Amino acid sequence: MTSKVLRALPFALVLALAGTWAFGAAPTPPPAGAVELLRLTPTPGGGQAYSLTLQALGLITLLTLLPAIILSMTAFTRIVIVLSLLRQAMGTAQTPPNQVMVGLALFLTFFVMAPTFDEVQKVALTPYVQDKLSFEQALPRAVVPMKKFMLAQTRESDVKMFMDLGKAGPVQAPMDTPLQILVPAFLTSELRTAFTIGFLIYIPFLVIDLIVASVLMSMGMMMVSPVMISMPFKFLLFVLVDGWALILGSLAASFGAPAP
Repeated sequence: MTSKVLRALPFALVLALAGTWAFGAAPTPPPAGAVELLRLTPTPGGGQAYSLTLQALGLITLLTLLPAIILSMTAFTRIVIVLSLLRQAMGTAQTPPNQVMVGLALFLTFFVMAPTFDEVQKVALTPYVQDKLSFEQALPRAVVPMKKFMLAQTRESDVKMFMDLGKAGPVQAPMDTPLQILVPAFLTSELRTAFTIGFLIYIPFLVIDLIVASVLMSMGMMMVSPVMISMPFKFLLFVLVDGWALILGSLAASFGAPAP
């Protein structure tokens, strides 16, 4: 049986393999008793026929790596943190629910990452499926668009910090930065950007809380919770300014330029 299962995987799974390859993960030699189950049989065309057990093992491994790739190499981290901070600023602990927030963040991530994923499919996945590239040639091509995206959002100071911590040598060009340095630097920059956006979102809601608390104090209503009174005004403000469209549009636009 040939590797048709691997060829049918979506481009996200190819990215998972690319991340594994780029981090230098090497397969562990199988035990002596498992040679028959993990047999690689040469084919007349010069390729190799993978056993069903080996293909199933590879597929399961890729599925376990896929969430880590989405969390650490895409726009998901910034989006989900900003949406969580927005919910806290409005004072609604469970509205929208976590499932809605994660689903919204996931599909907005696909929207933001669509150009990058399209480039991966064009330069790596499609030639691989059409037998124009070998698997070893397609993997480094799939990594390049992801590196471009992460470098555009990563601060140079964060890259330098992790290069110093990892005692990595100098690189000739930004694209030569290894993934074990670029991924944590990218996540650090994303956390800083997300909390900066969250701080700006908090300000108008904080002003409403302060105004309501001051009014209640001046009226002698100290036993009334300011949160209970200010929440309707927060909702009204958010609806009047079309807050969801403003927040989501600003988040999508924030990935259009490199981080300062």
